Amino acid sequence: MADQALSGLERVKALQSLRGWSEVRGRDAITKTFQFKSFGQAWAFMSRVALYAEKTDHHPEWLNVYGRVEVTLSTHSAGGVTEKDVNMARKMDEWAG
Repeated sequence: MADQALSGLERVKALQSLRGWSEVRGRDAITKTFQFKSFGQAWAFMSRVALYAEKTDHHPEWLNVYGRVEVTLSTHSAGGVTEKDVNMARKMDEWAG
């Protein structure tokens, strides 16, 4: 279920299926840093993700410094990583290239 935190084998498989994502120490969340050549490319990526986030009502935590975008995903209502986070991570990977 999309609103239920992943645990056990589900969680391991989900994380293994994602490129470059890792667990956040001390928190039920996943994280990845994306590096772009310019601020404009980073901003375009964030804009695309923002539209998807609004459509799916699932919003990332992120920090942008020039071409770097640091992302943390967790479903707050479920208290941890869910399929929503895995789907968001896959979209981000696809759009980052």
